[in-house]
Amino acid sequence: MELRHLRYFLAVCEEMNFTRAAEKLMIAQPPLSRQIKDLEDEVGTKLFVREHHTLQLTEEGIRFRTYANRIVALADASVEDIREMHTGLKGTVYIAQVEGKAPRLTAGFISTFSEKYPQVQYNIWNGNSDEVTQRVRNGLADVGIIMEPYDPQGLHSMPVYTEAWVAIFSRTHPLAKMKGRTVPLEKIAGYDLIIPSRGSRLQEIEDWFAPTGVTPSIRARIANATSAYELCEKNVGVAIYPAAVADLVHDDSVLIKEISHPKRTTTYVLIYPEDHLPSPAAGRYVEHIRENIEKN
Repeated sequence: MELRHLRYFLAVCEEMNFTRAAEKLMIAQPPLSRQIKDLEDEVGTKLFVREHHTLQLTEEGIRFRTYANRIVALADASVEDIREMHTGLKGTVYIAQVEGKAPRLTAGFISTFSEKYPQVQYNIWNGNSDEVTQRVRNGLADVGIIMEPYDPQGLHSMPVYTEAWVAIFSRTHPLAKMKGRTVPLEKIAGYDLIIPSRGSRLQEIEDWFAPTGVTPSIRARIANATSAYELCEKNVGVAIYPAAVADLVHDDSVLIKEISHPKRTTTYVLIYPEDHLPSPAAGRYVEHIRENIEKN
């Protein structure tokens, strides 16, 4: 079995049509068909079948595609890696991230990584956790930084930062009379709340409030924490968000206090695909982050 056989196989998998795959590979269709037949003979089973004039992968073909992708990616990465031993690490790292603390984390990681690898470039995309996760799964981003909870299927991950939840309210709100840097959850329970719009957050907040015996009254669900702050300033409600929201507030008209009794935290997680190797630049970037986290 040669590497070109795997490339031929993957081209057919992508096009699901021998003629189009041959055009993509810039070879004639009959030789491509023979190469696939030789590959099937070598592995001892059919990798494709025709059903109703449509080409389909067999179960064995689906499994083989996973290995073929890994082998080809490893081969390409090894060549690029050896070349870069002489020319220096290059390439683009595609990053997807949520708001909150993620942009600051990414900036820190890139800053120290760039000291070692100044020729690497970056493409950064912002969205919510579900969008970032999907982007990484679809191969549109090499890595992502999201917030728990998340679906780990098909992903490697490592926690990179943990922060507490805070309450945001106007200086004219009754809670503003409380002294100290924290506010007990039970003191918030009786007020209208402004919470993140992410679907999983509502259940998380309801579970958090359950011991107080009060069902939280949700006045608004907002993705953008800056908009939540504007509502708090007008006394529409009390916003509860992860603490990074404080980085967005530059006004004395609101107060921000950590929620206590019980305290709740949320974790930012670096994710990357487990079914294929990243580019050399992305791989080094992930290892750089891992080393930084282990040191701290």
